[in-house]
Amino acid sequence: MIEFKNEPFSNFADPATKAKMAEAVALVKNELSQDYPLVINGERVFTEQKITSVNPGNLDQVVGTVGKADRTLAAKALHAALEMFESWKRFTPAARAGYLFKAAAVMRRRKFELAAWLCFEAGKNWAEADADVAEAIDFMEFYGREAIRLGGNQPVTVLPGEDNRLTYIPLGVGVVIAPWNFPLAILAGMTTAAVVAGNTVVLKPASAAPVIAFKFMEIMEAAGIPAGVINYLPGSGSEVGDFLVTHPKTRFISFTGSKDVGLRINELAARHQPGQIWLKRVVAEMGGKDAVVVDADASLEDAADGIAASAFGFQGQKCSAGSRAIVHKDVYDKVVELVVERVRKLQVGPAEENFPAGPVIDAAAQKKILEYIEIGKQEGKLEIGGLKAEGNGYYIQPTVFSGIAPEARLAQEEIFGPVLAMIKAESFEHALEIFNNTEYGLTGSLYSSNREKIERARSDMHCGNLYFNRKCTGALVGVHPFGGFNMSGTDSKAGGRDYLLLFSQAKSVSEKL
Repeated sequence: MIEFKNEPFSNFADPATKAKMAEAVALVKNELSQDYPLVINGERVFTEQKITSVNPGNLDQVVGTVGKADRTLAAKALHAALEMFESWKRFTPAARAGYLFKAAAVMRRRKFELAAWLCFEAGKNWAEADADVAEAIDFMEFYGREAIRLGGNQPVTVLPGEDNRLTYIPLGVGVVIAPWNFPLAILAGMTTAAVVAGNTVVLKPASAAPVIAFKFMEIMEAAGIPAGVINYLPGSGSEVGDFLVTHPKTRFISFTGSKDVGLRINELAARHQPGQIWLKRVVAEMGGKDAVVVDADASLEDAADGIAASAFGFQGQKCSAGSRAIVHKDVYDKVVELVVERVRKLQVGPAEENFPAGPVIDAAAQKKILEYIEIGKQEGKLEIGGLKAEGNGYYIQPTVFSGIAPEARLAQEEIFGPVLAMIKAESFEHALEIFNNTEYGLTGSLYSSNREKIERARSDMHCGNLYFNRKCTGALVGVHPFGGFNMSGTDSKAGGRDYLLLFSQAKSVSEKL
């Protein structure tokens, strides 16, 4: 088998590549406003109730409408997954991996088209959308290889007179609750990891981005995956989500989203239900309050680049986004100046037109972010931004506050938008103390040229993904296994070599010779 390599990103500075993407945007624009069904056991199910997906950068533009499931349809989807599990679990790991490899090939051929859908539905500019698709491809290629590796002979200590074997078997039926911010990559990764390990799933996409999730379903069907292995079930969290999480036949829940929803899922899943014969497993990735730390001896230009990219890439709507910059007092004023200089260049506009900064996802997000900006005006000095941006969408100016105290709300609470809190540290030790002083622990970055301080940070900066002299976003599958500590989730390490174990259970069999 060819060794895993990350899918290369598209170079939109190349005229030919730029033309292909522009062609894909035009193609997808002509396919907007279609109606999409649920997919249960391979059957298309149209419903009277609908979820309407609107372009967050153009509120007059409907991306599509999708079916909205109720509890009856959720029960039907779960039953289909249960029935299919009995045969799917007997497929060899190599056979299951084969479907992922075929799907990755289909996705690679449709890369620009899928990226264009992400522009319209999620508000991602071309580079962000392209990276989302590339990561989805990576997940399938990586997890397919991992399933084959884990399906082989596992090392156990030899005991004369016995044949001892350890194998990994699937758990059962799982519920995948996917996020809207990486509505293809994370959704594809969560879903295909579970199914390649031998499980079947009910897939509940985010209500803000259900159309790209349907496109994923189409790709898995094009790859030939048997009906019932993946069941596509958009619906409300309060009705469909809670029902699936608490159902006694649900074996595991894989969730990416907010801390509050993750805690609720964990609590509901922990309650034993009548007829339930297992402890449900919860795999959760729940967000962060990530930071870029800048020491006095750092390259300040590089640090400012990293801060701006970490804070404002995809409008700060990443759980890995560097929403705090913790800067040594000796270089604080200069770094603030350099960051503001970079943010001033970020033009805001429609993602499909490839503006550097696009819209936030919906009205609720915009309202919440603007409320935090008002809080920031009381807690620090507004350096730039602070208002809605022009346009028929959920636009917000990239916003920077200086003089934020480490305990301020802007420094402690996840905002999930284009808002950066700049915090002054009295010393390197003080910077580490500020970095660790939140309930989260997902990503972090340190800019320093001092090897001793880098090694100190390696052990003392408490987060799941730590980067030196680079931005704190942009984890690559296989290269940077991704997942965090504390309220950032279960440190599931997506894209890592132990991730499939979360969807498996080890069985030891011994035979006397």
